Amino acid sequence: MYRSAAEPAVNVGLDGRETGWRATAMAGAERIPSTMRAVRCCGPGDYRLEQVAVPAPGRGEVLIRVEACGVCASDVKCFGGAPLFWGDANRPAYVEPPVIPGHEFVGRVVAVGDDPPAGVGVGDRVTSEQIVPCSKCRHCRRGAYHLCAANLIYGFRQAVQGAMAEYMAFPVGALIHRVPDSLTTAQAALIEPLACSVHAVERSGVALGDVAVIAGAGTLGLGMVAAARLRSPARLVVLDRFDHRLKVAEALGADLTLNVERDPIEGIIGDLTDGYGCDVYIEATGSPDAVNAGLRMLRKGGSFVEFSVMSRETCTDWTIIGDAKELTVYGAHLGPGCYPKVVEYLMRGLLRTEGIVTHEMPLDRHAEAFELVHSGGDSIKVLLRP
Repeated sequence: MYRSAAEPAVNVGLDGRETGWRATAMAGAERIPSTMRAVRCCGPGDYRLEQVAVPAPGRGEVLIRVEACGVCASDVKCFGGAPLFWGDANRPAYVEPPVIPGHEFVGRVVAVGDDPPAGVGVGDRVTSEQIVPCSKCRHCRRGAYHLCAANLIYGFRQAVQGAMAEYMAFPVGALIHRVPDSLTTAQAALIEPLACSVHAVERSGVALGDVAVIAGAGTLGLGMVAAARLRSPARLVVLDRFDHRLKVAEALGADLTLNVERDPIEGIIGDLTDGYGCDVYIEATGSPDAVNAGLRMLRKGGSFVEFSVMSRETCTDWTIIGDAKELTVYGAHLGPGCYPKVVEYLMRGLLRTEGIVTHEMPLDRHAEAFELVHSGGDSIKVLLRP
C-alpha cells in the first residue's frame, strides 16, 4: 500500500536558493507566495507532502503554476524501488532524492528570469518536454537529444524538479511548447504520454495492410492505439488484462481487443493471420511475459517495439529474434519531435483521448493516486491537481 509520511516543518529549501522569494512578474500578475505544497521523493516507498520554497526563476528560466500533473507508471515503479531508478549490482542509482516527482504536466507561466526563452511570457499556457538536454554531448550534437548523456528527466534529478507541486521551474535549455487554451486540462496533461506513444508508433513502421498488436491498454498503450489508428492498419489488436481498459481501446479505434487472462491470444492471432503471425508488435506493459508472447506472435521479418519500464530483467530465446525469424527489434524512449504534432492533432480532433483520464485528485491524496496506478484495476491515467 502506498502511504504518505507525516508533513515535516515548513520552508524546506530545494536547491539552496533563498526561501523567502516573492515576485510580481508584471503589473496585474498574481502574487507568488514564498512557499508551496509539493510531493517529494525521499527514498523508495518514502514520498511526503511537504511545504517547500517556491523556486525563483534565474536567468533564462521560467516559473509556472502547475495546472495538472499525471502519475506515470515509471513514477510508481520508482516508488516501489525498481533497480532502473535506485541501482543494483550492474548500475548506479539514477534518482537524486529528495526530489519532486512528475514529468507529465501543463501549467501557466507566472514569472520569468532575465533573458527568458524566446516566445515565452507571463500568462502563457505551456508544457516542457520531459527531458532537458545538455546540447553538448555526442547524442545532442547528432540531433538525438532524447538520448542525451546527462539524461535529465523532470522529477528524478535535483537539477530538474518535477511538477507534483503548486509551482515548477523550467531550467535553461528546457524544450518549452505553447499549449492552446482550447485544450482541456485532461488533454493538455496527456501531451507527454501521447508524445511517447506517437514516437513508439513511428518506430514500429506500422502501415496500411498490417496486422498490428499493441500489448497493454494503459495510458501509453491507449495513446498508441489512437496514433496507430491514424496509419490505417488492416487490423489493430489490443491486449490487456482489464476489461474496462479494453473498452476504451475499442472506443479509440481497436478492431479487436483480447483479455490475456481469458482469451487464447496466440491462437487467435495465428488464425487471424493464416498462421503467419502479426506484422508489428508493440510492448507497453512492462511484463516479461508480454515480451516473450510478442516474439512468438510475430511473423518472420516482423517488427517488435519495446516501450516500457521493466521492474525486473527479462529472459528470452534470442534464436527467435535471429535465426528463426530475423526480427527487427526497436527500443523507444520519450517523445522526440512529437510534442508539436501531438498538440496539432489534439487541436484538430484527430488524436482521440476519451476515457484515458479516469481520476483527478489533489496533492494531499498522492498516496491514493499512486496506489490506483499501481493496481490498475479501477484506473487508467490519474492526474494530481495542485
